[in-house]
Amino acid sequence: MDLHPIARRWFRAFNAHDLEGLLDLYAEDARHFSPKLQLRKPETRGWVQGKEALREWWRDAFQRLPSLRYEPTALIADGQAVFMEYIRHVEGEKDLRVGEVLEVQDGLITASRVYHG
Repeated sequence: MDLHPIARRWFRAFNAHDLEGLLDLYAEDARHFSPKLQLRKPETRGWVQGKEALREWWRDAFQRLPSLRYEPTALIADGQAVFMEYIRHVEGEKDLRVGEVLEVQDGLITASRVYHG
């Protein structure tokens, strides 16, 4: 299965701040890890699980950071996962290089993990 299309849809939805479009790409019980989540909500240890937790996390990010957008620089995929490399842009902040792995099963993202460098 070519996973590049799910990554492209992910970027389109994220950059449009289309919360429901983004969530449509995820399984109901998907898990997500982010160092930003770990910093902002230490009690989570960086992990959230399920669409409602993802909705809350991204809604907060889109509200706090209206200029937030990601510029993809590389996509590498096999039949089960896609590695996305991108630049995080937020007005007034230094650009941040990011890597993220999406694990995909039956056409939906079941897990994602963000890496900052």
